[in-house]
Amino acid sequence: MGGRQVLAARRLLAEALDGELPEHERVLAARSVVAELGSPERLLELTAELASGEGDPDGCARYSYRHVLGFDKLLLIDGGPHHMLRAHLWHAGRGAIGKEDIHNHRSPLASYVVRGRLAMELYAPREGGSVEADRYRESLAEESADWLLEPTGPARLHLTQVAEYAAGSTYALPAHTLHRAWCDTAEPTVTLFLETGTGRRQHTDVFTAAGPHPGAVPKVPLDVADYLAELDALAELLRSS
Repeated sequence: MGGRQVLAARRLLAEALDGELPEHERVLAARSVVAELGSPERLLELTAELASGEGDPDGCARYSYRHVLGFDKLLLIDGGPHHMLRAHLWHAGRGAIGKEDIHNHRSPLASYVVRGRLAMELYAPREGGSVEADRYRESLAEESADWLLEPTGPARLHLTQVAEYAAGSTYALPAHTLHRAWCDTAEPTVTLFLETGTGRRQHTDVFTAAGPHPGAVPKVPLDVADYLAELDALAELLRSS
């Protein structure tokens, strides 16, 4: 189930990440792997192979969608509980509900900026922090996989770091790290995003200063035809970079 590039990527991911690693070692390993797989030439070959129908298009399409934070999220390789490799296509100015949200993740992550540029801010909870926000506990609905948002009260946060990541940059974050990121250029930005770890949290924390959120936000997966078309368009974008 997969051509040469798909099998090579799966092998690299398994060798680096399938063992039981402390979180700090897993973060470093993920950063190294995503940088290797995210080189424009290698990612182009992998994306083109997947767009031709290799891999698992039916399974990956079910977990690919337009994210509320303003990017298209395309699952490339599903490593089950150990890792999930995704391509994120960011569009400047896109994003509705949640585009200003600060959040963390269910597992450690690493990302490589293939083209374009991302801006990122890191935050920490702190009494007397300068950022006032409403806090939500985010989880996934069992039947629909929609995002469920449960309000848990007001909070204050402190901005700890501001960064820009241009093409060729990598970053990696432990699961609990609060952050927000956005496309920082008028051109589309492509990132390769790797989620890792078997002990994933059941929920994440979301903080917003943009007003109340609805209790549930629909997650609408792509159908297989749209998924393959998005991969083909991504491959064309990478060829033109």
